[in-house]
Parts: sequence; structure tokens; C-alpha cells
Amino acid sequence: MEKLASVELNDDLHDHTRDLPPPATAHHQQQPRPRAKLSAAAIIPVWIVLSSGVIIYNNYIYNTLNFKYPVFLVTWHLTFAAIGTRVLQRTTHLLDGAKDVPVSKDMFFRSILPIGLLFSGSLILSNTAYLYLSVAYIQMLKAFTPVAILLISWVFRLSEPSRKLLLIVLMISSGVALASKGERWFSLVGFVIQAGGVGFEATRLVLIQTLLHGLKMDPLVSLHLYAPVCALINFCVIPFTEGAAPFRVVWESIVGSYSGAMSDVSSSTVSVVVDTATSVGATSGGAILAIGEEVVQTVAPHITPFLLLTNALLAFLLNIAAVFLVGVGSGLVLTLAGVFKDVLLVTGSVLIWGGQVSLMQAGGYSIALCGLVMFKVSGGK
Repeated sequence: MEKLASVELNDDLHDHTRDLPPPATAHHQQQPRPRAKLSAAAIIPVWIVLSSGVIIYNNYIYNTLNFKYPVFLVTWHLTFAAIGTRVLQRTTHLLDGAKDVPVSKDMFFRSILPIGLLFSGSLILSNTAYLYLSVAYIQMLKAFTPVAILLISWVFRLSEPSRKLLLIVLMISSGVALASKGERWFSLVGFVIQAGGVGFEATRLVLIQTLLHGLKMDPLVSLHLYAPVCALINFCVIPFTEGAAPFRVVWESIVGSYSGAMSDVSSSTVSVVVDTATSVGATSGGAILAIGEEVVQTVAPHITPFLLLTNALLAFLLNIAAVFLVGVGSGLVLTLAGVFKDVLLVTGSVLIWGGQVSLMQAGGYSIALCGLVMFKVSGGK
């Protein structure tokens, strides 16, 4: 997931994991202890491939396989991460920094739990947005995260606005507004969901800087602490959002039959918007809509254990790469790497899924990216 990625995941734990550049604002304040030396030229391409891969993989699961259960998928990623970090803690030195973070009962309820709630909200909303918006447009909306961070900091008087920061806010806001205006397949529901995800993520980053100031936690140590908490929170959310449907689909895939999955989760069948439908039929693989001379066949939602395992593993590897990433370059270098990754994703989404990016969108996104780089160069001051 872009954003466990980003703990994009996605961008994706992705993203967002998860997702540079915004999360880097928090993590660069918390440098990890020295590790094996890797050059920026070696680790940045690996991070870009993994981060982009998580987002593309998640989008494939949601929209190609029609497995439209983002809460379930995020919960699975977090469960895998919780187990994986504990295995790494016992077999490697990657999580030695966890020993320097004492977790008392007071710290858990005062810091870990509220930040975990925001993390869960961010992951759920940012992944749900892929059901309504294109990958390219979501990446454009994520550029608004620094503005959200600044606005929250100003509202709670954690920092004071300056003329330079106001200019940056105006640039990024104008760029995102132009990108939204030029979006051909704009969805208000998707926009509100992604905006909510940005709000949760920005609030989480502000709380990290406020409540955990002085603690040295790299991305993997943070994942070690928050993954179990967020997995439990998300698991409690599933009955109210997706119910037993995703578990039925997974079970049907395990036993090798998808016939029952279609009837159990018929509400998740791909909706095809058409002007006229002259006839409707059905096949064992899903419904068929005959539209004039064009026939569109829907896809029954399905997933396999292999896809779930490799998807979660890719998101987990992204977090491991992030540990080495934060130690190989300056904040500006990492921000530029994040910008380059986002541009590749926007371009890739057009080539892979046949999406369209208008000139207005391209211009607006360019303005927003310039504002993003200015924000990093200024150090948020």
C-alpha cells in the first residue's frame, strides 16, 4: 500500500507508508543510530521502485481484481508488519533503536494510542480513495500535506506564519486547485476521502513532533510500535465497514471456488456508467452489460493467499528501505527523490491504466511541486 508504503503503504503504509516527502518532515527530526553504509545512489532507486510498486500493486488489487476492501488490506499489512518487525528484532540489529524507546502505560495512552488512531485513519482513508480516484490525481492531492501541516501548526500556535510560508501555502494550494479543476474523472466523494486522509496524516505528523519530541525513532522502530496498535484498531473497524465479505472472498479463493463470493459481495461488483444499456446478461465470471455494439464484462472480486503475501511483503520491504533512506541524504535530496517518484507514478499511471492528465493538471501539479520543494528548502520556517 502507497501511501505502509508511503507507510505508503501508498503511499501508499505506504505512501503511506508510509510516503515521502511529507513523512520525511517528521522522521528527519529523529535520526536513527548508525547502520551499514549505503550510498544514496544505491538506496534511492530501490526506495522509488518499492514505493511505486506498493501503490501500483494496491491499485491492481482494488480496481483490477475488484477486491474493494481497503480496511481489510491495510489491517493485513499492519498485522504482517507487526509480526515482521518482531522477527527482525530477534534476528537482526535493525531494531536496536527500539531499546531506546521506553514504552510506559502513561506514554502508551498519552502518545502511542492517539497517534495510532490517526495513523489508522490516514491509512484507511488514503487507501479507500483508490476506489474513486486515479493514481495520478491522488499523488497530486498528496502534495497538499505540507499545507495541512502548516495550517494545523498555526491553529494550535505551534509555529508562527511568515510571509515565505504564506507564499508556499498559496503556491501549493493553487497548484492542487488547478490539478483538481483539470481532473476529467473528478469524484467529490473520493476527493473528500483523500482530503480526510491528508488531514489525518498531517495531524499525526504534528503530534509526533509534539508528543515524541526528543525520541530517536526511525521508520522501522515506529512501525514496530504502531503496527500492532493500528492493526487492532482497524480490525475493530472492519465489522462496521466491510463486514465478513473480505474474509469470505479470501476463503473462497483458498478453497478454489469463486461462485459464492459473487453473491456474498455483489455490492462490490464494478459499476459501469453508460448512456444506454440495450441488454443485460450473466456469466459464471460476472455480469455482462451490452452497450450498443460494445460488451463490458464485470469481474467478480477475488484475491489469493499468494497475492496477499507478496503485497504485504512488498510494503514491509518498503519500510526496511526507508530505514536506510533517511540516513543517506539531506532532507532536500529525499524530498527531490519523493518528487521524482511521484512524477514517475503520474506518468506510469497514464501508461499502465490509460489515464489522462490535462495540461491544466500538469501545470497545477508543477506549481504544487515547486511549492513543496520551497517548503523543504525553507525548513518549514
